[in-house]
Amino acid sequence: MLLTLAASRRVLFVGGKGGVGKTTVASAVAWAQAAAGRRVLLVSTDPAHNLGHLWQRRLGPDPQPVVARLDALEIDPGATVEAHLAEVGAALRKLMPPHLAGEVDRHLALSRDAPGMHEAALLERIAQLVQDGLTDYDLLVFDTAPSGHTARLMALPEMMAAWTEGLLHRQQRSERFGTALRNLGGDDGIGARALGGGEARTPGDRDQAIRAVLQRRRHLFAHLRDVLADPTTTAFVIVLAAERLPVLETIELQASLARAGIDVAALVVNRRSPADAGAFLAGRRAQEQVHLDTLHDALPTIPRQELPLLAGDVVGNAAIAAFADLLARGG
Repeated sequence: MLLTLAASRRVLFVGGKGGVGKTTVASAVAWAQAAAGRRVLLVSTDPAHNLGHLWQRRLGPDPQPVVARLDALEIDPGATVEAHLAEVGAALRKLMPPHLAGEVDRHLALSRDAPGMHEAALLERIAQLVQDGLTDYDLLVFDTAPSGHTARLMALPEMMAAWTEGLLHRQQRSERFGTALRNLGGDDGIGARALGGGEARTPGDRDQAIRAVLQRRRHLFAHLRDVLADPTTTAFVIVLAAERLPVLETIELQASLARAGIDVAALVVNRRSPADAGAFLAGRRAQEQVHLDTLHDALPTIPRQELPLLAGDVVGNAAIAAFADLLARGG
């Protein structure tokens, strides 16, 4: 079921509570799709960096080949924030006069730990990966951070697009006001030097530079919003264990995603206890069924695939390939 879903999409997000096997499922799906002949990019947004451990290799922020037709990368949230602030700082310094460089540095230092900064920087990185990746790859698979973080992140594209649109509208109003003021002889160029980056930068240059930055961000977030909202392009899958807290968190995550306009296409119940391996595991399986009944009552229409509890860890290429075969057999 899950592999059939992935084969019909261009973007797949794999989410859920921490520790339920999201990285394993995402890696197995990516492996299977690459083995089927598609060019796949596997992306981890989880700061725990389990992806590199699973594949037994060091992964970084740029795509690296792991098997034929499959590249992988890990987004480091801290490094992403630093890169984001460096880009913002470079843009601000082009717009501001040299003597205000210290103010720019102080503003960026305060922004580094501002609420929402990590999410905004991560979202911009994901948006850029989606925009570029849809050109370079047949499928993008995102192994996401635990549920609460992912729910906030998925709600951001709409807010960031609207916020950037508002900034662009205000900038356009300011530009028209500045033009009118200069036509009336009320601007002798001091404002341009104070806000526009020195003697050589005219108000028109400054306005065009600001508008170019805002337009780029608007298009980037609007594109991500459209991709996420298109069920023929994107699917969101929740991985969970058949336990009380993962089930309740899955129900809550589905509701949060629905409020953000994102449909959950499938549920994957991982590490299901066997019924024929002794009384202890049979009793555990019966308790798991109680929690899965709760899940079905809350989300009866979402397709569900169950995967068995395995005797060993899934680590390395051979184990990932075996897990992909398990997915193909339907669990």
